[in-house]
Amino acid sequence: MAEPKREERGIFSIDDARVESGGGDPSSAGADPASSDPAPVSETGIAAELGKLRAEKEELLQTLVRRQADFENFKKRTERDRHEEGRRGVERLVLDLIPVLDAFDRALQGHDDPSYEEYRKGVILIRKQLWDALTRHGLQRVEAAGKMFDPHMHQAIERVESAEYADGAVVDVFQDGYQFHGRVLRPAIVRVAVHPGGTPDSSTEGN
Repeated sequence: MAEPKREERGIFSIDDARVESGGGDPSSAGADPASSDPAPVSETGIAAELGKLRAEKEELLQTLVRRQADFENFKKRTERDRHEEGRRGVERLVLDLIPVLDAFDRALQGHDDPSYEEYRKGVILIRKQLWDALTRHGLQRVEAAGKMFDPHMHQAIERVESAEYADGAVVDVFQDGYQFHGRVLRPAIVRVAVHPGGTPDSSTEGN
């Protein structure tokens, strides 16, 4: 009986298989190595990007400067408002204490009897302590006696003809006036001299 004919198989190496399948050296397969590199960036594009970054940096710096200036202004405004509010509170307290000064003055004027001398000394001392405390906070007496009438500082309730004083001079003070940090809290109530036959100063009318 004849033997079956065996099919002969070709024997080839692994390198040959790589060449046939195209999985070998890229250069042998015709691939271009330069095709895998990123495209070069132009100098114009770099300059434009740098210019954009510089502009953003400058804008941020300007914004920072403005924010810093706004914050400084806010601090100053807050401090000024706080100071003004504190001064207004002191001013209200001073206004409430001015009648107390008036009461001390009336008490001192109404007791001239020598038997009350020790009492007067005590009242004078207490009034001085109160006055010193108020002046430390900015209270000042309005100068009136012997001064020329000032409608911003004085309130005239009477005019008296006199050749002894200058026309418009304050002759008498009925009630002291006070100002606080330069602002008049209460004008001084005064009597004003007018020369005989002279025309009354309109600034004293109705004051």
